[in-house]
Amino acid sequence: MAKYDVNFKQAVVNDYLAGVGGYRTLGEKYTIDRSMVRKWVNAYNLLGRAGLERKNTKTTYSGQFKMDVVNWMKETGESTYAAAKQFKLTLPYTISRWMKEFEQGGAQGLMPKPKGRPKMTEQPRSDFKEMTRKELEHEAEKLRAELAFIKKLRASGHNIPSRLLKQKPESSKNSPKTSN
Repeated sequence: MAKYDVNFKQAVVNDYLAGVGGYRTLGEKYTIDRSMVRKWVNAYNLLGRAGLERKNTKTTYSGQFKMDVVNWMKETGESTYAAAKQFKLTLPYTISRWMKEFEQGGAQGLMPKPKGRPKMTEQPRSDFKEMTRKELEHEAEKLRAELAFIKKLRASGHNIPSRLLKQKPESSKNSPKTSN
């Protein structure tokens, strides 16, 4: 997205206010999107030239501030445009979004949401069984014997029983391949 100079924005807004053209006409004249023209005109009408200045950081609002804006609108019955002017916000549709979040989730819906991916828990896997050294050695010995048996069956040309083929064993290069 291109960053536009404040003077350029001011020139576009001045043309609009002088009646040179509408959003579409000025958008074509300055080769910018008509929604950009509308946004700049609205920001200028709300806050004057300060509404056209670029902010260096993204503004984040506290849940309490959002709640104050929503309550003010409910009490006064004013529009989002009037609320934006009252609270010096450049984009009235931000308030519309807050109103929708308030209707869906109440005051909790206006609270800031945590950013990023949730942290991993340090819980051990439930299917993991901790084994002692002796149990591990016994398990390894069983697997070696089973592998030796499968290799002998292959070498002799016999079919390997399906119960022994839970996982495909690593075959040696010299043993012939047999099919079931």
